[in-house]
Amino acid sequence: MDKSTKQAFVDNYAEKLGRARMAVVTDYRGIGVNDLTEFRKALAGTDGNEFRIVKNTLFKRVIGGTELELLSDLFVGTNAVLLGYEDVVGGAKALIEFAKDHQDELVIKGGVLDGKPMSAEQVKALADLPSKEVLQAMLLGVLNAPARNLVSLLANANRQILNVLVAYKDKLEEAGGAE
Repeated sequence: MDKSTKQAFVDNYAEKLGRARMAVVTDYRGIGVNDLTEFRKALAGTDGNEFRIVKNTLFKRVIGGTELELLSDLFVGTNAVLLGYEDVVGGAKALIEFAKDHQDELVIKGGVLDGKPMSAEQVKALADLPSKEVLQAMLLGVLNAPARNLVSLLANANRQILNVLVAYKDKLEEAGGAE
């Protein structure tokens, strides 16, 4: 790789890392090209995640002086980085699912989420969170609950009044029929 190509790589990754909310470093030794291609296709279904094989020295140059510099110790051996821009939970879920299928080949070393370091266990915990859409639906349910309860209460009050009136009518009919 010549100097201009290296500089283009550094510039490209510096821009991507500036936008990324999450970066997870993995050791991918032994995973075939076809499997990596399938994983990248799975990531395409998430919102804004990419998985890139990186050259350690160039990537260390990119992260130097940034909040991601704490990842530099993880760049030993063959490494790939998962970058998450939008749906970081979806990216973490896809990575964990892929890691389950390739337990002996893919090792999650650690990462960074919004400037805070994450261990491999924390990446797994992030993957256990519900997706963005599920969290939005849960929030919407919580926000709608008071209105739904009020409507139910008012409908129940009308039902109770109607039941009292029907019972009174039945009592009047019984009293009228008893004479």
